[in-house]
Amino acid sequence: MKDLLLLHGALGSKEQFNDLEIQLANQFKTHALNFSGHGRRPSHQHGFTIQNFAHEVLDWMNENYIQTIDVFGYSMGGYVALWLARFYPERVGKIFTLGTKLKWSEEESEKEIKLLNAEKIVEKVPAFAQSLASLHGEQEWKSVMSKTALMMKDLAHTHLSDQDFIKIEHSVLLARGGKDTIVSYEETDYTHHLLKNSEFKILNDVPHPIEKVPLDILKKEIERFFL
Repeated sequence: MKDLLLLHGALGSKEQFNDLEIQLANQFKTHALNFSGHGRRPSHQHGFTIQNFAHEVLDWMNENYIQTIDVFGYSMGGYVALWLARFYPERVGKIFTLGTKLKWSEEESEKEIKLLNAEKIVEKVPAFAQSLASLHGEQEWKSVMSKTALMMKDLAHTHLSDQDFIKIEHSVLLARGGKDTIVSYEETDYTHHLLKNSEFKILNDVPHPIEKVPLDILKKEIERFFL
């Protein structure tokens, strides 16, 4: 049975994959981990950066005696997987990203940071604030959000470049929901053409949040790509 690592997105946790893991149980041995600071996992002293999260994946693999593994990464988790493919190519196999933002600049970062105002979320989207509190803890979720904003700021300067994407030789599936308002068609298609061995898939009528992605569609695409 194939091993498959599931990596969550920014502000997310591995618990968001619980139903998906049940769906995949007959075909895959699935694994999931919380990045530090997420899902009530204590924060490391280091900040939230893609590089640090990539090293957390490597640490987990080493602790579990896993040399190479296929990865499904949602949103930020997909970017972590691509970072690993670029700088630690021998540690990852095939990569499936969903809703992963691939273009980063100061303008793009500022746009994302504006969405990460905890007080405004409490005021205007209390249900979302409560869901974050449930995932990360009543006292912790605002810290997760502020550290994520700093990560977005860092990405304006430490993102994967065009040349980095060109050097990735792994088989990659870049998927984007047709109703995704966070990740553009243009940035996904552009990256698809930079990668040597990639496929670009539009999931019709699918929005960005992982909770709103139909499990049957996701299961079908995972099985098609990895098996």
